[in-house]
Amino acid sequence: MDKKFDAFDRAILRTLQKDAGLSQRELAAHVGLSQNACWRRLNALRAAGLAGKHTLRLDPVKLGLGLTVFVMIRTRSHSHEWLERFHKAVNDIPNVIDFYRIAGDYDYMLKILTQDMETFDQIYRTLISRVDLDTVTSCIAMETIAANRDLPI
Repeated sequence: MDKKFDAFDRAILRTLQKDAGLSQRELAAHVGLSQNACWRRLNALRAAGLAGKHTLRLDPVKLGLGLTVFVMIRTRSHSHEWLERFHKAVNDIPNVIDFYRIAGDYDYMLKILTQDMETFDQIYRTLISRVDLDTVTSCIAMETIAANRDLPI
């Protein structure tokens, strides 16, 4: 971004995090800019890669995905070929909604949303059949206290 990231830019991004469906007029009113000035800034934010596609947050429980499982994985191998196979295996499972390489006692963490334990067990069996893993530990979430929070900008 050529210009400095300022309070108006932050206000635009904060507002869009809460409701990306606002009209250009509504967005401009929320952040205290004219519609044209707001449009120019939003285009600059998009060009800089700070604002991307519009998405919609869905309610997983109402969609029948009430079980959240965090899966911690320790691997034996770190070869390029193994990593490609592992990444493909995980990315091919649609219930894996977040996938991280982490530091510490484990190498990877997955967040899986599914219907129930039986369906999670099928996902688990699918994963371990596709790639050799050292240790797999699963933590079942009992309650969602905060999820999909806005970024602190």
